[in-house]
Amino acid sequence: MTETNDVPAPDLYVHHVRLPGAVEPIEVAAPFLQPNQLVGFRIGVTSDRRSSDLIDAFERRGARVVHAPTLRIAHSQQDGPLLDDTRTMIAARPDILLATTGYGVRRWFEVAEADGLGSDLTDALAETTILVRGPKARGGIRATGLGDSGMSDSETTASLVDKVLAEYPPGLTIGIQVHGATDEQQLDRLRAVHERVLVVAPYRWIAVDDTDERVYKLVEAICARQLDCVTFTSAPAVHALFTAAEGMEVYPELLKALQTQVCAAAVGPVTSAPLIAAGIAPIQPTRFRMGALIRLVCEHLEQNMIERVETQNGLVQLRGSLVQVGEERVQLPPTALAILRALMRARGAVVSREDLTLALSGDSDDHAMEVSLSRLRQTLGIPGLVATVVKRGYRLNV
Repeated sequence: MTETNDVPAPDLYVHHVRLPGAVEPIEVAAPFLQPNQLVGFRIGVTSDRRSSDLIDAFERRGARVVHAPTLRIAHSQQDGPLLDDTRTMIAARPDILLATTGYGVRRWFEVAEADGLGSDLTDALAETTILVRGPKARGGIRATGLGDSGMSDSETTASLVDKVLAEYPPGLTIGIQVHGATDEQQLDRLRAVHERVLVVAPYRWIAVDDTDERVYKLVEAICARQLDCVTFTSAPAVHALFTAAEGMEVYPELLKALQTQVCAAAVGPVTSAPLIAAGIAPIQPTRFRMGALIRLVCEHLEQNMIERVETQNGLVQLRGSLVQVGEERVQLPPTALAILRALMRARGAVVSREDLTLALSGDSDDHAMEVSLSRLRQTLGIPGLVATVVKRGYRLNV
């Protein structure tokens, strides 16, 4: 989809959202992606491959993006192991080939072609029954000139293995193209039934270098509630973020933030699994695609993450780090934002000095709170909006 400066009125569409634990998808009618719909929101992106798609989509709609790939794709410098496994696969001519990722299939054949093995690999698989995990893997197989004989039921490696074990006789030679994080449990299930299981890994995930401070800054931003949403496109990326937080000794703080104020968005059920296991309820599109994830994040932030309070000075809206009073919009610094968020959630009730101090991150004291409150009042520029209640605390003038 391309955008121009002449933006037509948005079309409404129905998007199905399946929240973890929900029995049926929830139909949400929402405007299609619009420019400036994410103004004020800050989004963390943890992916490496195709991260530019997410970043561009969010930034075009006004969001501020923090990019911190918790893992990156590593290719063998000389692709020696991949070529050795390819030669073994060619010699074996497997009865069944399981293709799990479109990117992995494409890279496998590209490396084989560059080494002069492309034709041999295609010939070796010409009579092979090829099963794919999902549409992207199917596209990768078809791009090689081959065809597939079926797809897994739920686009997971486990369901792909289920299909093999349920529909094919034992004792076969099975080839499997694995993705960045090999699922040894699924390989063991195949090995227990079939005579030979051959594995080819065109790429693998590795942790980012300790000198890359982006992940640590991402963890700090999540813990300080300075992000509104964090996106995940692979389960290993979730585990890597948790590991970084454990190393920084802030794992409980990270979990609490993701369980309460910072939305976690996962591309599909496999990615969601470690989040759910940690007590986090991520949002997840019913179609496990990047575009669906982008749409879901946009509509979720618009529909669920804008706080509104009617005051004597007009409607106050908090969109991420941006506050809007009437038609005026102001970007707030982190400490002033924390103060205003606490006051808005009280909806006119008095918030004590102690509770406002606790709303600030780090080792804040009364002085830091007073400075932040003064900065908030100056930034808003609306006398009386934040009222002082003598000897009790502060409140919004509702």
